[in-house]
Amino acid sequence: MSDYKHTLNLPETAFPMRGNLAKREPEMLKRWQDLDVYGNLRKQREGREKFILHDGPPYANGSIHIGHAVNKILKDMIVKSRSFMGYDAPYVPGWD
Repeated sequence: MSDYKHTLNLPETAFPMRGNLAKREPEMLKRWQDLDVYGNLRKQREGREKFILHDGPPYANGSIHIGHAVNKILKDMIVKSRSFMGYDAPYVPGWD
């Protein structure tokens, strides 16, 4: 296999090429949990007009496929947009 790295004209940067995500992910998760971002958001929205998206269980109609992912992403976008609009919009996916 050829190495084409030296044939590319890319800008040089001081940033490391690897994000070292395996090491950083636990630190980031701990920080988010310590800040309780979701809990604070839920408290801020408490008492406001509710927006409820009734989401059924995944894979109810057959084997998993890309459409299931698209469906979940679209529903998540809708709930988040309503939350940004000021609604009390918790996203609670359905399960059997």
